[in-house]
Amino acid sequence: MIEVRINYQGDDIISFQVKGHAGFAPKGQDIYCAGVSAVAQTALLGLCRNLSELPEYQVEEGWLQCRLPAGLDREDMEKAQIILSTMEAGMLSMQEAYSDFIKLEVRRS
Repeated sequence: MIEVRINYQGDDIISFQVKGHAGFAPKGQDIYCAGVSAVAQTALLGLCRNLSELPEYQVEEGWLQCRLPAGLDREDMEKAQIILSTMEAGMLSMQEAYSDFIKLEVRRS
């Protein structure tokens, strides 16, 4: 099971984590892992290319974690929210279609 967690602070997404494997097919051939990975890594790349300050992130086999830096200015926060809300929409859509392989959790504080 692939577990995706998106963390909000108020109305803003401030971090996300992706961990695990779908177990649908052998490593390198699993379409569910590939889809989730592509969406998460594209969001990370979008943040890295469009924000004036890099997010904190860690990428390993079966694990991706990303957190926005504290104190982003409003312009960067708006850019980040567009990128991250698009990622959230993609993850939600995949979970709805493939709930046996993908679990999305949204935490709000």
